[in-house]
Amino acid sequence: MKVTLLQTNITWAEPSDNQRNAEEMISQAQDSDMYILPEMWSTGFATQPHGIAEDEEASGKSGSLAWMKDMAARKKAAICGSLAIRTCEGQYVNRLFFVFPDGTYRHYDKRHLFSMGGENAHYTAGDERTIVEYKGVRFLLMICYDLRFPVWSRNSNDYDAVIYVANWPTPRLAVWDALLKARALENQCFAIGVNRTGTDPNCEYSGGSVIISPYGKVMAECGNDTKAATANLCIEELQRFRKKFPVLDDRDNFSIQKNK
Repeated sequence: MKVTLLQTNITWAEPSDNQRNAEEMISQAQDSDMYILPEMWSTGFATQPHGIAEDEEASGKSGSLAWMKDMAARKKAAICGSLAIRTCEGQYVNRLFFVFPDGTYRHYDKRHLFSMGGENAHYTAGDERTIVEYKGVRFLLMICYDLRFPVWSRNSNDYDAVIYVANWPTPRLAVWDALLKARALENQCFAIGVNRTGTDPNCEYSGGSVIISPYGKVMAECGNDTKAATANLCIEELQRFRKKFPVLDDRDNFSIQKNK
């Protein structure tokens, strides 16, 4: 399966501009089975979502979620990325959407809210993991700060690749690199991290989007530029590795929330 990282420079609180920029990047990238955008790709990381977050219903009809559905249909590929959403119940969530080519979708609400940035003061945390199967590959969906909490990402032989979409700032980029590699190795999976470039009102971002193999090797990377990068995930090779070196069979037992 071909997976393409879209390391975008997000324009603050301008969904239409960010949709246009993402569409241009997709059109210039090689054909892929899946395209992955960063965290809050349509607005930037808005810790105070009032006036910036999209209403759940409106987003699906004419907003950024609708754009994702349209793009998935046009490219005959999955589109993944998170949005700041105001739910029908009036709560704000940082929601990662996985949109299939037929327009259907699954979602994951960010579990670990970044309290040091005030995200927890306005958003409601999710309480369930989401694993999506697409073209024979099982993807665990995660968002940014979740990367620091290995128990929440622990592989119970229920996924093959983990996706982390992020707005991970420049000063902590070395941590991003180290933790992504650790998650790939400890979970015997492909680790996919998609970050952004540019600036917002609070931080500077230097990319570092990457796909790491279960062996801890870099398969694709965007460096510090606004660009796309693609790698092929070979599920057969992963299965052979897990059979030959069954680390996951010796994992510690623990309890996690039931998958959606």
